[in-house]
Amino acid sequence: MPKPMTNRSREELAFRRSCHTQFTTRDEGEDLIIEGYFVVFDKPYYMWDDMEEVVCRGAFDGCDTSDVRALTDHDSRLVLGRCNQTIKTLTFYIDDYGLFGSIRVNRQDLDAMNLHARVLRGDVDQASFGFDEEEVAYIDLADGRTRREIRKISKLWEITVCTFPAYEQTFITARERDEAAVKAVRLERWKRNQKRRLRHHHD
Repeated sequence: MPKPMTNRSREELAFRRSCHTQFTTRDEGEDLIIEGYFVVFDKPYYMWDDMEEVVCRGAFDGCDTSDVRALTDHDSRLVLGRCNQTIKTLTFYIDDYGLFGSIRVNRQDLDAMNLHARVLRGDVDQASFGFDEEEVAYIDLADGRTRREIRKISKLWEITVCTFPAYEQTFITARERDEAAVKAVRLERWKRNQKRRLRHHHD
C-alpha cells in the first residue's frame, strides 16, 4: 500500500518558477516589511532556446491559497511568514500584473533579520513560488518556438525570497521532473507534426 503523501513531499513535488523583482522594505510601526511581486503574469520564462513559459492572467482563479508560507530559498526551515485563517504574518493579493506579497519580518528571527538587511542593500532581488499546476497549453509561435502557458494553478504552496533560484539544490528534483515532462510533450508534438508533413507530402 503506498504511503500517504505528506505536506513536505507535496511541496517537494510542486513546480517552481522564479523572476527578478524589485523588493522594497519599510517600517510599519514595530514591524519590518519585505514586499514585492513574486509572480509576474505573461512574462516569458525561457526554458530552452525553442521553449518559453508564461503564467497567464487568471491562472490563480479558484486556486487553493488557504495556507501559504513565505520562505527563504525554498527552504522549509527558513519560514519568514505564513497566511492562513489564523496567522497573517504574510499577506498577498493578485492584480493584473501578478501576485504581490508582503512579509512581516520577525525581529526575533536572526535569519529573517539578515535577509531583510540583504534585501535592503539590494544583494537579494529574486522571487519565486511553489505551486501545483492544473491546466497547461502548448502554443506554436511564428518563429518556430513553443510557448508553454500555465493557465490554471490548483494550489499555491509558498512564495520565496531567493538569491540564485535556478541553481539552488532545493530546485533540482522539481526542475528535473518539470523538464522531463516538458520534453516528453515536445517529443509527442514533434511526432504529430512529422505525421502531418508525411500525409501532406503523400497527398
